[in-house]
Amino acid sequence: MNDIIKIDHLCKSFGDVKAVQDLCFRVKEGELFAFLGVNGAGKSTTINIMCGQLSKDSGSVVIDDADLDKNLNHIKGTLGVVFQNSVLDSALSVYDNLQSRGALYGITGVAFKERLSELTKLLDFENLLKRTVGKLSGGQRRRIDIARALINRPKILILDEPTTGLDPQTRKTLWKVISDLRKNENMTVFLTTHYMEEAAEADYVVILDSGKISAEGTPLQLKNTYTGDFITLYGVDEATVKALGVEYEQLRDAYRLSVPNTAKATELIIKHPDIFSDYEITKGKMDDVFLNVTGKKLEGGVAK
Repeated sequence: MNDIIKIDHLCKSFGDVKAVQDLCFRVKEGELFAFLGVNGAGKSTTINIMCGQLSKDSGSVVIDDADLDKNLNHIKGTLGVVFQNSVLDSALSVYDNLQSRGALYGITGVAFKERLSELTKLLDFENLLKRTVGKLSGGQRRRIDIARALINRPKILILDEPTTGLDPQTRKTLWKVISDLRKNENMTVFLTTHYMEEAAEADYVVILDSGKISAEGTPLQLKNTYTGDFITLYGVDEATVKALGVEYEQLRDAYRLSVPNTAKATELIIKHPDIFSDYEITKGKMDDVFLNVTGKKLEGGVAK
């Protein structure tokens, strides 16, 4: 796959605060790329630079083979952005919001109506077109935010914490739409999120801390590097578990053993076949990765 986003040695400071420090990464065309970090880590600063809303101090940004310094208009036409806070006009109807957005890209008349029809089917909001945005629920507004970002058929969809505050069903619906777009249109998705289960589905993950990259890789690579494996063992007493000499915690009906890796888990099971008759092995979670990399839990984007 080709690199559709190339960031090299990107720096941005606000006075004495170094928001982004020598940032370098690549995003492949068509992939789901997760950009993680607590509030203040540099995520929004990087996105605002990519979108041309904020000037950089140094470094280079190349998107869809266009240099940010030389061809910003091309880049803006390539991107669709769903910001963390809705940018829809609350006083206008859904239809008027999308019509005005389409006009900015020269999508008017029949072309707009055709694109609107596609988006209403994709995101199921035909019954909301005449509604004032200010009267929509959070989930309904999010669907329109995404429709707004998709109006120009972008190659890259930037999602800045798109599912924050949404109910599980709405989150599931939105991710189904995003998955279909990636599959059917080879759309690249650049995601920031504090839901680690969403990051776990990414093709590649970059973790920021204080404006610098602290870790990067596929979810599996990060789990193998920054967490161990866990064996959940059933049908045994605590004395038996304690005799194994590994770290463990008691669950409601089982014990959860911590081991460095899958090889160690296999070694333990083979050595004690009489004990391991009912068990399951799982990898550590992305929450564990984030905590071990940054020393912080990611809860609502805030360090804990």
